[in-house]
Amino acid sequence: MCSAVTLSPEHYRLDAIWPAPPGVVAFTTLRASQCAQVGHSLAPFDRFNLGAACGDTSEAVQANRQQLIALAGLPNPPCWLRQTHGTTVHRFDRSTSDAPEADASITGADNLVLAILTADCLPVLLAARDGSEVGAAHAGWRGLCSGVLESTVAAMKTSPSQLLAWLGPAAGPDHYEVGTEVHDAFLAVDPQAELAFVPTRPGHWLCNLFLLARQRLAKVGVSAVFGGDHCTIQSAARWFSHRRDGRSGRMASLIYRQR
Repeated sequence: MCSAVTLSPEHYRLDAIWPAPPGVVAFTTLRASQCAQVGHSLAPFDRFNLGAACGDTSEAVQANRQQLIALAGLPNPPCWLRQTHGTTVHRFDRSTSDAPEADASITGADNLVLAILTADCLPVLLAARDGSEVGAAHAGWRGLCSGVLESTVAAMKTSPSQLLAWLGPAAGPDHYEVGTEVHDAFLAVDPQAELAFVPTRPGHWLCNLFLLARQRLAKVGVSAVFGGDHCTIQSAARWFSHRRDGRSGRMASLIYRQR
């Protein structure tokens, strides 16, 4: 149990551990099911669900989003997206309540909070080494295979060699089993993707999304990649997981330039 006096970041978020420049803030929210003061959603979305399109009540989601702003001291409400598992990248130049259809966002503006929603898909946060630009990408297997990370890097003004990337919580390589559709799709694009698949039973493999993301980022010149060590399927107390639970809430991965 946590009280108002002791409520601290570890009760609702996991901060990115990476050598980001001063002023860049990046983290992923927790499910927060162990802290009664964080979150308003009821099962199976308990408690800190931030996704508005997963079946939770709009009242609970809005209350959770407002609590996120207050807990994190965000300079502006997050810039949400209508995610489609595609490769569209949206550049935000100002704070807005509109949610464009895209699976990645970038900005060079101060105090604009980029946000990606996930519950097994891979959130990838990007920052220029000089702090001039940040980005966030939703990399489920379809988007990752189709090139959402490549599209995000290409849309940024920063040279790939000057970008840092952090891989947030996602379905991990010891628990994420996929079939022929996923395996063959990645190998059709890059035979080296075979290294990210471990056969389990006929027509099925364990899939390493983190390795696939590292491979894709490396091919476009982003070599400074961190994170990739939290499995959403494995830990029900910390993370939502659509694969594990069927119906679940969503975590948010956020990044912004604080000035």
